[in-house]
Amino acid sequence: MNAVIPQPTTSPATGVGPGELSAAGPWRVRAADPALEPVAETLRALLAPHLPDRLLQAGTAAPGAGELVLTLDDSPSNAPRTTVGVAPDGAPDPADESYRLTVAAGSITCRAGTHEGVFRAATTAAQLIITAPEGGTLPCREFADAPRHAWRGLLLDPARAFLPPDELRRLMDLAALYKLNVLHLHLTDNEGWRIELPGTPRLTEPGEDGTAGDFYTVAEFRELQEYAARRFITVVPEIDLPGHCGTLREAVPGLREAPSPPGLRARFPFLPPLDLTDEETHTAVGRILADVCRLTTGPFVHIGADEAFGATEESFAASVRELRALVRAYGKRPLGWQESSRAGVEPQDIAQHWVDVPMMDLPDTQEQLANRPELLAAGHSVEFIQALKTFFAPTNDDVGRVIAGGGRLLLSPQSHLYLDRPYAAEFAPPEQAEAAGALGFGNYRPSGVRHTAAWEPALCGVPEASIAGVEATVFAERFRGLDDVTVLLLPRIASVAEAAWCGRAPEWAEYRTRLAHHGRVWSERGLAYFATTEVPWR
Repeated sequence: MNAVIPQPTTSPATGVGPGELSAAGPWRVRAADPALEPVAETLRALLAPHLPDRLLQAGTAAPGAGELVLTLDDSPSNAPRTTVGVAPDGAPDPADESYRLTVAAGSITCRAGTHEGVFRAATTAAQLIITAPEGGTLPCREFADAPRHAWRGLLLDPARAFLPPDELRRLMDLAALYKLNVLHLHLTDNEGWRIELPGTPRLTEPGEDGTAGDFYTVAEFRELQEYAARRFITVVPEIDLPGHCGTLREAVPGLREAPSPPGLRARFPFLPPLDLTDEETHTAVGRILADVCRLTTGPFVHIGADEAFGATEESFAASVRELRALVRAYGKRPLGWQESSRAGVEPQDIAQHWVDVPMMDLPDTQEQLANRPELLAAGHSVEFIQALKTFFAPTNDDVGRVIAGGGRLLLSPQSHLYLDRPYAAEFAPPEQAEAAGALGFGNYRPSGVRHTAAWEPALCGVPEASIAGVEATVFAERFRGLDDVTVLLLPRIASVAEAAWCGRAPEWAEYRTRLAHHGRVWSERGLAYFATTEVPWR
């Protein structure tokens, strides 16, 4: 039994003779093909925190050393080509990430027809080594493997809680170890604007008090994308419009407000969304998106288009159409949250599915509300909750609209893949009891790790042909730093990675045994995690 996550999608394909390989090392990484040396160098960097004294330089000999061999191979992998969805590199056919991995006496060989496939094999090999118990051995065997979904993403939210470049790089390394291949950066919101744009410098200039908010410079953003590419991760920036525009309004005064439904202002305060049909507003936003598209090396730019509270249906749809057109005019492919489907759907459109009213799990009566302490603590009343349900009622039709229009859905259901959900206190070890209640978005019912691990794409009821991929999100309304991010990510992101790669939920009893070996992996990387009592940590 191995502790690899995601579990390879096929059982060991063939035996390679009796025997076993010591996991203790020392280990040497060798690229059999010189073209794979960059992959080998990235693998060495991923292994370094776990093998500080057991990782040999290329060409170095040592008694009993094991060798990790990376090689390109045109022969079939024997893994079924099950990859479906939208490739994060924008190609009409997803990249071949299938691979074969052979554990033999003295070596682990990673074979694939592409550099990307070799890297996926290498992360499996890395996990075999770093999750093995002290003094453990690896039985000789061969795996054949390939992903079910081409887009396997993670959204981070530096707009609300800035993550310095070094911290983003650490999270990219974590994502790569679990075969995630998209980093979706929520770069703008009412709380902050986190990317420098030469055409609109006021967005990141010091304010009246002389201080400037944290942001990624042009050079830093380019370097982050280069770092991601070496791990076969595509960076997708999100500029969230026409709502969530507080920082943009502050930096660029005078942008026209979207028309609002009659009587709404008198009932609920809101920050007006933008009206992209206004020429001056369109020009300002066009300048912003031109810079973002120019700075983005990947093919996608996310336009947001969620929760445009205060805009009429007609105004919202018109603004979304303008945002899509601008991104396409600047050579990128737009995608948006599911509400963007209300502007019309065509086969090239991707909508990120995150919510419907049943998924929000909100009470209907005062009696039901009394049993939801997290909602009471947030100050919610029955009237406010009913207003929320009314506002979100159209989300019940978004998925059907996308499917009917021939578009694709990126699955990020709030019910399971919004990882800013608080942990249930009953699963908290004593030393983390306070953190379990303090972290996460207060509107969500707390849950355990098993809750997330039970999710699989089929639960969304979306035909496979309409699935673009799978993406977990971790929004940062209540974060103070990297530890808060990783405590909510870990251990839950592991099961999301498995569902995205394998296309199904793991069997809990078997999965928790594998997961138990990964706490040590995260600790060796200096990443805080939630040591849920649901898992027998090793």
